Amino acid sequence: MTVKVKTLPPLFFAGAAATAIALAPAAAAEPAPPCVNPDGTACEVAGPGGASGEVPGGVQGGAGPGGAAGSLPGGVFGEAGPGGASGCVPGFCTTIPAP
Repeated sequence: MTVKVKTLPPLFFAGAAATAIALAPAAAAEPAPPCVNPDGTACEVAGPGGASGEVPGGVQGGAGPGGAAGSLPGGVFGEAGPGGASGCVPGFCTTIPAP
């Protein structure tokens, strides 16, 4: 049982990193103004420099040549790029440097 408990944090981080890449906002950049269409639907932007999106309720993400990041309401976020990856859930944060 002890071995299984020791292997859980990396699995949680892998899930957070996968979520960050899937949802992904540019965490290093200044946050963009909130983007919600007049009908209440999600707002997204895509171009040669990358893509970003936000849905009402605070879920946002983005990806570009320098990496990807994403966040959810409640303090869950993650990012990954050439320098490594990091992520947080309430009460636990971790960083993994690039090899």
